[in-house]
Amino acid sequence: MKLTKRLILANAATVIVPLMITVLVALAYIYLYGKLLGTDLSFESYQKLSEIRFELTGNQQSPLHRTPEIIEEESFHLHLQEQLSGIQGEVIILKNEKILFTSRNFNKVDIAKSIEIGNKTWGKEYLVIGNIPYTVELFSLQLKDGSQGKVILLAPLDQASKNVRTFFTLLGLTFLLSFALTNIYVSRQFSRTMVRPLRNLQKAAAEITLGNLSHTIAEEGDQEIRELCRDLERMRIKLKESIHTQLKYEDNRKMLVSSISHDLKTPITTIKGYIEGILDGITTTPQKTERYLRTISLKAEQVDQMIDDLLLYSKLDLKQIPFNFEGTDLEDYLRDFIAESEPELEHQGIQIIFESRLSKRQQINLDREKVKRVIMNILDNSLKYMQKSSGEINVILRETNTSIIIEFHDNGSGISPQDLPQIFDRFYRSDTSRSEIKGSGLGLAIAKQIIEGHGGRIWAVSPEAEGTSIIISLAKP
Repeated sequence: MKLTKRLILANAATVIVPLMITVLVALAYIYLYGKLLGTDLSFESYQKLSEIRFELTGNQQSPLHRTPEIIEEESFHLHLQEQLSGIQGEVIILKNEKILFTSRNFNKVDIAKSIEIGNKTWGKEYLVIGNIPYTVELFSLQLKDGSQGKVILLAPLDQASKNVRTFFTLLGLTFLLSFALTNIYVSRQFSRTMVRPLRNLQKAAAEITLGNLSHTIAEEGDQEIRELCRDLERMRIKLKESIHTQLKYEDNRKMLVSSISHDLKTPITTIKGYIEGILDGITTTPQKTERYLRTISLKAEQVDQMIDDLLLYSKLDLKQIPFNFEGTDLEDYLRDFIAESEPELEHQGIQIIFESRLSKRQQINLDREKVKRVIMNILDNSLKYMQKSSGEINVILRETNTSIIIEFHDNGSGISPQDLPQIFDRFYRSDTSRSEIKGSGLGLAIAKQIIEGHGGRIWAVSPEAEGTSIIISLAKP
């Protein structure tokens, strides 16, 4: 539920529910007293007194407004007495505090009390005469001769009138009590649906501030609060992933420094050793000097290649090198590349065989130069670990429902199961003791970066004693 809707419903409930409860209590009271106890809740005395009051002073044309002196006429006295007799009411008429007429004998104390009660504008009391309570209505008049006139109407407060007052008092108390209880209930519900989720969010924010990013933020409360919880949970996950990535990069940086130091140490040590040999005069003949210098040059090229590969990998990892995609017929592309590489491979005793199993020609978006680098790195990796006198590399092009598969399978010694998952890691070699193997150890790592930049996957399969297959999967356009 939306928070605005809940607020509207809550505000409406605080009024509607008490009103409904009050109405139900009123109906129950009327039924109880009217049906079970036979008590009448009418207020005939009030009604009759109100009619007389309106007749006397209801408008400017009423008798007391038009001719105040009428209070001195006997006919007016008799008319009022007759009007009040229907409700056993009484009348007192005074002029300058002297009695002009009374419907019964009242003592001075009763008259004084009736004037006092009639002059009150709020919190009126009842005048009790002979154990009978009366309501008092007082009309003050200014006569033409300047004298002060007063008309006092007394209406007996019967049991029905008392019941009416009790009834309205009960309804008032019922409304106030139900209003208070409804507000308490609505406040508790708000606390459960809004305040409690906000407190949980506050607690989660405190945990995040302390660095505890494992504290899950649950979705609870109204729609807006749930959306806030969801966004904060996403922020927590992103922050946790960011810190994890940062730590991973830090570990990778340390490993990178360690690997560079290890891989550069061997060629640099060789270069230093040969240079010291030349300086110490070990190279006594021009031929020996030339051999030393060629070795130094070879090791320098190896270091240079290692640095170039490292820079390329770093740029790919940081996505600083853009990809130049263009539509390419993959079968023609692979045939052309193999035709270029075949003479050199045959010179090294390696036969390369291409086989296409596509049902039809496939155009796919490639960065031709970068994919060429991938294939060269795969072939170079196969050549380094090819231990047979007559090596063979099979390039197989096939397809699935959603992707194009390129498989490079060699008949080398294969890769052990424990090394297989790590061959695409930086600086990893399946045989760390073979320090004479040329290369930076970044070839397959670079290949992985490039293929993933094409939205594809690359992995290796090495059945025991059956060589190694490097497999590339690229999505169909």
